[in-house]
Amino acid sequence: MKRTLIAVGLSVSALAASAQTPESRGALLYDNHCIACHNEQMHWRNNRAASDWTSLRALVRRWQGTAQLGWPDEDIDEVARYLNERFYHYERKSPPV
Repeated sequence: MKRTLIAVGLSVSALAASAQTPESRGALLYDNHCIACHNEQMHWRNNRAASDWTSLRALVRRWQGTAQLGWPDEDIDEVARYLNERFYHYERKSPPV
C-alpha cells in the first residue's frame, strides 16, 4: 500500500512538473504560424522534403518567407530545432564560420 501511494505521488508530481514546463520558442512559433497548413502527418510522410539538418532549416526559412513572417535567423533556428527534436532527429551541423 505504501509503495502504491509513493508511486501515485511521484506520478502526480511528474505530471504537475510537465504541465508547468513552458513550450520552446520554436514550438510556440510553429503552433502559431505553421500548424494550420502543416499537420503532424506532414512530418511523418514517406516523401519528406527535408533530408538532413541543412535542408530542414532551409525549408523553415523558405516557408516563413512565403508566409511573409519576417523571422530572424534565431527564430528560424528555433523552429527547425523544434521540428528536428520532435520529428526528424537529423544530426545538427554547425554553420561554417
